[in-house]
Parts: sequence; structure tokens; C-alpha cells
Amino acid sequence: MIVERLKGAQQVTVAELAEVTGASEMTVRRDLDVLAAHGVLRRVHGGAVPATPSGVEPPFAARAVSAPAAKKAIARAAVELIRDGETIVLDSGTTALEVARLLRDRAVTVMPLSLHAVTELLDAPRVRLLVPGGEPRPGELAMVGPLTLASLQKLRFDVAVLSPCAFDLEAGLTAFDLHDAEVKQQALAVSARSVVLVDGAKWDRAALAHVCAADRPDVVVTDPTAPEDQRRALADRGVLVHVVAEEPQ
Repeated sequence: MIVERLKGAQQVTVAELAEVTGASEMTVRRDLDVLAAHGVLRRVHGGAVPATPSGVEPPFAARAVSAPAAKKAIARAAVELIRDGETIVLDSGTTALEVARLLRDRAVTVMPLSLHAVTELLDAPRVRLLVPGGEPRPGELAMVGPLTLASLQKLRFDVAVLSPCAFDLEAGLTAFDLHDAEVKQQALAVSARSVVLVDGAKWDRAALAHVCAADRPDVVVTDPTAPEDQRRALADRGVLVHVVAEEPQ
């Protein structure tokens, strides 16, 4: 029953499963742990999410509607770390798109690495918009390739705002696409500081392509569903971990 419910949902909760099965929450937690040990699902705070193979990227449209309240809260906290007049390279993730929406009325210079975010900022009255060269990935519309890398190499930014596909203390920041990982690495290299946006569902996961070590970012902005012990461990490594409260949906 747990597996069937996960086929049609982004997440299941312990309380929900206990209600529909009639089992105790303790029994449900044990079953979830067993399924997680077999790679069927991945445990998160209060429940479980489907296990995604490290080489398979969920569609952009599916990610865009996953954890919307957490992503909006994370984006709002990230924007508060940006000062007027700063230059920003903005990643191609769905949380970064929320940042683009919040930057529309700010006096900043932004180079988005996604055509989704470019479109969001095209008519923003106070934003100086820089558009990189490159090839947009189908569906994702993330800019990748040698022209994108060359665009980044010619510039220097105050801050890189990155939204990786997965985050793990040992594996670090990772991405599903090799070219996307390369662009993220270059964005980090040309920026004075970095702000990484990671909702709780991305923690304790690894995708195919390595971007950087977990302690490379200056700031990690996340939500309360991120594992508390891992947040503390990351802070002990010198990273400022900013935990936000989810906004009402």
C-alpha cells in the first residue's frame, strides 16, 4: 500500500499512512525504514518520498509544484541576503526561479542561467538583465555548453545563487546533468560569495554529477524538514545555515 501510494504522490506522511492502514505510527515508521533500506523510497522528516535514481532527473514541471511553500520561504530569505546594486548569477533550479520573481522590484544586475528566469525578469523595471549565450536544455530551459561557460568566465559577480538537484554532507552539491554541473561550478568560480537553496527533500541525496563540497557555499538556506543533525554538522564546518519557516500554502 505504501509503494502504491508513492506512485501517485510526491510524498507520504506517517500520520496519513497510519490512518489509511489502521496500523500504529511506530509500525508505519518501521515499514518505511525497511523499504528505504531496500532502495524503494527515501525517508524524510515525517514520512517518505519516492527514491529517484541518481541519473534520472524529475521533469521541471513536476519539481516546480513540489514543496512550493518551502521554496517560496527559502527564496524570500535568500533575497534578503542580497543588497541593492549587487551583481547576481542566478541558477536554473525551481527555487532559483522563485528568487527571480522576488527580484523583479530590486535595483540589481542579474544573469539568470535559465530562460524561465530570463522571461520572469524581462520587463522588471529596476533590474539590469544580462542574458548568457549557450544552448537551452529541452524542458529545463537551463543554459549550458561552451557559450554559457564563456559568458560566465568574462564576468565577476557579487553573489552566486544556486539551487542544486541534491545535497549531501559527503557527496556535496550534485546535479543530474553533467553540463549543468559544469555551469554551476563556473558560477561559483566567478562569484565573491555563494548562497545555496536546498529544501528538506533534497538533503541526504546525491545525483550523478558533482558540483562542489558541502562546505564550499558561504550560506545554505533550507527549511525545518532538513535533518537537524546534518544542519548542525554543516554549521560545524563553517557554513552559515539559515533555516526558514514554511509559509502558509
